[in-house]
Amino acid sequence: MDGKVAWGVLSTAKIGTGKVIPSMQKGSRTAIQAIASRSEGQAREVADLLGIPRAYGSYEELLADPAIEAIYNPLPNHLHVPWTIKALEAGKHVLCEKPIALTAGEAEQLVEARDRSGKLVAEAFMVRFHPQWRRAREIVRSGEIGELRAIQTFFSYFNDDPGNVRNMADIGGGGLYDIGCYAIASARFIMEAEPERVVAALDRDPAFGTDRLSSGLAVFPGNRHLTFTCSTQLVPYQRVQICGTKGRIEVEIPFNAPLEIPCRLRIDDGKDLSGASARVEEMPVADQYTLQGDAFSRAVLGEEPWEFPIEDAVANMRIIDALFRAGNGGGWQTV
Repeated sequence: MDGKVAWGVLSTAKIGTGKVIPSMQKGSRTAIQAIASRSEGQAREVADLLGIPRAYGSYEELLADPAIEAIYNPLPNHLHVPWTIKALEAGKHVLCEKPIALTAGEAEQLVEARDRSGKLVAEAFMVRFHPQWRRAREIVRSGEIGELRAIQTFFSYFNDDPGNVRNMADIGGGGLYDIGCYAIASARFIMEAEPERVVAALDRDPAFGTDRLSSGLAVFPGNRHLTFTCSTQLVPYQRVQICGTKGRIEVEIPFNAPLEIPCRLRIDDGKDLSGASARVEEMPVADQYTLQGDAFSRAVLGEEPWEFPIEDAVANMRIIDALFRAGNGGGWQTV
């Protein structure tokens, strides 16, 4: 298809129709050719709205389409693994939304499914493709901020809608699954290591049963620390501080990178506590979903390797598992 991978989308979920699909449609290696819903009418409506050629009234019909090479899976969290496995078994490559699973044990099924199918499967952490995160890692590697010792992350939004999947505990709702995973994945990306132990505190919504306020501490090799707070019921805010012995990097809008304005990194040597001495680097406007989709497509086409194998997603889930154990009264937990 003129150097593009033919993609199908499982479900008309808002994350897909509102953000990911329009962004992937801008890619140079990505062509969204089909979408499926449990309602053919709903699928057709969304397909017409987004200019997608084919619409299916079941996920099975989409997976049976021989022209589709890759699947984007934005289904609710508890359906990530079963439908990703079905897609792999149907001979499709799969990019699945985060969190990849509800437990590390569940995620490990995807390693086996990949090995059986020979297809590429990955977790969709789009932030790792944005230039601001690439540049932040480059600065850390350069030694400009000295020895990396700590990362501090805050990520919150307010959502108290009982009908929203993020507030349904039985299908994988809650803050750790939805946004705490970003704090973990981005710290691993910058630290270039895996944490050894964690401790956490969770506050659960009395009606939903989901963690609405979660804070954690993860200790990486060399006694380096990630501290984070995430919440589904606080004022919308996000910021990351990457701190070394000689300086720090502030990632201003780390996760929901805007498309209207450049992202900014502040690199501060700490000489002025007001931050007046900080150097500001502006990143060119970039759509991280487009970049992620094209990177996956290039891997499917054999143009370049995929940087984050499914084992990376399993590792992220092991940390989330440990944080839940710790937050549920277990104290310090080994990852």
